[in-house]
Amino acid sequence: VQLQASGGGLVQPGGSLRLSCAASGSIFSSNVMGWYRQAPGKLRELVAAITTGGTTNVADSVKGRFTISRDNAKNTVYLQMNSLKPEDTAVYYCNLGQGVSYKEYVHWGQGTLVTVSS
Repeated sequence: VQLQASGGGLVQPGGSLRLSCAASGSIFSSNVMGWYRQAPGKLRELVAAITTGGTTNVADSVKGRFTISRDNAKNTVYLQMNSLKPEDTAVYYCNLGQGVSYKEYVHWGQGTLVTVSS
């Protein structure tokens, strides 16, 4: 399984960015795709995740500002990030989990840097 992420960059506070991640390879019909982020000196944390059935899990820190969605036909997950804050600055990693409890096979994409700064 390969995950190709795109969409990071530099944005001013209050701005928006949209991340995309396309999965290819042996993709199960039932899986969860999501985004994690890691800021300098901090642990990697879940930002948002969505199952093939549309169930979402969104971190409290981004609720109301970030929206996760997916296109199952394209095996692609999107993260629309609005009202960005400097504390959202981090490397964002795409993740795909499948198999038993979505944890049997876990795959990571390369990170994409999001910098929120004036």
